[in-house]
Amino acid sequence: MRSMREPAERLIIALDVPSLGEAERLVRVLRPSVRWFKVGSELFTAAGPAAVALVHAYGGSVFLDMKFHDIPNTVAGAISSAARIGVAMANVHVAGGEAMLRAAAQAAGQGTKRRVLLIGVTLLTSEQADSRSSERVVQAARLAHDCGLDGVVASALEARAVKQACGEPFVVVTPGIRPDALAEDDQRRTAGPAEAIRLGADYLVVGRPVTRAVDPARAVQPIIADVESALTDRVV
Repeated sequence: MRSMREPAERLIIALDVPSLGEAERLVRVLRPSVRWFKVGSELFTAAGPAAVALVHAYGGSVFLDMKFHDIPNTVAGAISSAARIGVAMANVHVAGGEAMLRAAAQAAGQGTKRRVLLIGVTLLTSEQADSRSSERVVQAARLAHDCGLDGVVASALEARAVKQACGEPFVVVTPGIRPDALAEDDQRRTAGPAEAIRLGADYLVVGRPVTRAVDPARAVQPIIADVESALTDRVV
């Protein structure tokens, strides 16, 4: 039987806000329902490691979304620093190449000693899909897998293909999650939460549908319910 906490464990709330005060307001009201919070470029540039410490103070886990892409030594250093401040998940750009990916994986740790769940960025969900999108994502996922990463960021449209290419344990983190009634805004390759889970996503990143809601704590509940329903249906 699945844990009743599992649906909430699959959800990552994006703290794409410009100040620590705004982030604290969201974490305070959402933490009872959600464990994971994404700290990206906007908040980390404004507040630095204090943003990570804030989430930890409420008992949450941090996905550091900096999409590192640099020379191998620099990226390895960044991942090591992320581990030291207690980041649970971080990402690097697969486009950085094999040497960079292997250096990052080594810095994250190996096997049971892994300190950071290391995820590769494939194709941004803001990019328009074309006839080769799935092929490009799967190719990037295979490279990430071969270099020792734990998974990739991919849209729901490619999740199933990634699982087929890299195996079920290989993690798929899916951004661009939008409830059916919400417009896509600047995201293009979007999906609803239940659809994404059924297609193979392991973690769902949700931002504006929750963080810009009048009542974020209330807005997140139907999303968690959709995830729970989809997990019941999903064959793993």
